[in-house]
Amino acid sequence: MRAATRLLLPWSSRLSYTARKGIHTSPQILSKDERPQFPGAKANWTEKLEFVKSDLYDGIPVYRVMDRDGKVMRPDQDPKLPKDKLIHMYQSMTLLNSMDKILYESQRQGRISFYMTNYGEEGTHIGSAAALEPDDLVYGQYREAGVLMYRGFPLDQFMNQCYGNELDVGKGRQMPVHYGSKDLRFVTISSPLGTQIPQAVGSAYAFKQQQKGLCVICYFGEGAASEGDAHAAFNFSATLECPIIFFCRNNGYAISTPTHEQYRGDGIAGRGPAYGIQSIRVDGNDTLAVYNATRAAREICIRENRPILVEAMTYRIGHHSTSDDSSAYRSVDEVRFWDSTDHPISRLRKYLVHNSWWDDAAEADWKKKSKTMVMQAFANAEKKLKPDWRLMFTDVYEKMTPGLKEQMKEMEDHLVKYGDHYPLKNYAKANTPLE
Repeated sequence: MRAATRLLLPWSSRLSYTARKGIHTSPQILSKDERPQFPGAKANWTEKLEFVKSDLYDGIPVYRVMDRDGKVMRPDQDPKLPKDKLIHMYQSMTLLNSMDKILYESQRQGRISFYMTNYGEEGTHIGSAAALEPDDLVYGQYREAGVLMYRGFPLDQFMNQCYGNELDVGKGRQMPVHYGSKDLRFVTISSPLGTQIPQAVGSAYAFKQQQKGLCVICYFGEGAASEGDAHAAFNFSATLECPIIFFCRNNGYAISTPTHEQYRGDGIAGRGPAYGIQSIRVDGNDTLAVYNATRAAREICIRENRPILVEAMTYRIGHHSTSDDSSAYRSVDEVRFWDSTDHPISRLRKYLVHNSWWDDAAEADWKKKSKTMVMQAFANAEKKLKPDWRLMFTDVYEKMTPGLKEQMKEMEDHLVKYGDHYPLKNYAKANTPLE
């Protein structure tokens, strides 16, 4: 009882008690030069009453390698990539551009249900994809088709997915442009905004535990960065010290919302230090700058087991999607300026020309060849049937549950009775047993 009572004594009484027992204590005196010891912040003392303003500095600078004419500003920043790699990067960007034109028009003609172009953002895709290792895991948002293209996703599969036909690896269950590839380490796109960001952190934490020397890259736009999922992911990645690259494509618009209505701070990179994340802002229309930034970020992730935030400044030349008409919220002159003066494809081409690795003849030949490739894949995909409808029931679990078997039987009975009201001739029949 005495011990219990002693714990409730005021601190001064406890000091008297310890003194009576011969235990001498002295007050701790802080020197005026000693830093605060609060566990929640890193700071110095100040006797000046002052609020920190958001406009105290000019903002995080935008890293670049080339000017708009494709000329390297500082020779020591040229990554000096091999000719074959640079040609592959350029051809991936232009092939993506050709595919966008064909599929956008096909949606306008009612041949597919939906599409999103990548106009103006090709440099962010290809520059970052080229800097990764093949086994690094990719979480995309929905405008990262170039990453998949660079990694070798066939044109046929792009088309099959957009048509949702029987050869689509997703078996027609996703909206167009919701690609995915297990072989190419590209997690299937999910429509809800920002959900991939904390999921990517979980994968990065698993990589850290496995110690395989791999990292995760997670793409998102500046609009998605306003989602709570993004903030939670940033904090988790920093406190758990995960090898992840947060790659933000800041293209100026979150659908129709311009950046000045989206946030008031210094973009997205400005948020990184507050979470304890090293950050960099890069010219997203400079493919070589994107490559350098992503490569350096990956090295830090692997070496130090820490997250990195890359903000790539670019411009969305196309509409947000085929469901959007951007002329309602921005001028044609604004779009024309970016398309004509600061296009990532033009800049990389000029770099190749300066190095005598590309010319007008090569451009004409590749343009003709790439268009033929796209049109052939388009025609092949359009001819294919839709997937066997029974896959909705048989391809959910490894073995069908009793409930799914019952549902499929109901559907079969329904079609026996009303089958002539459905376009069943447009659907394939699986050649292998479905159970």
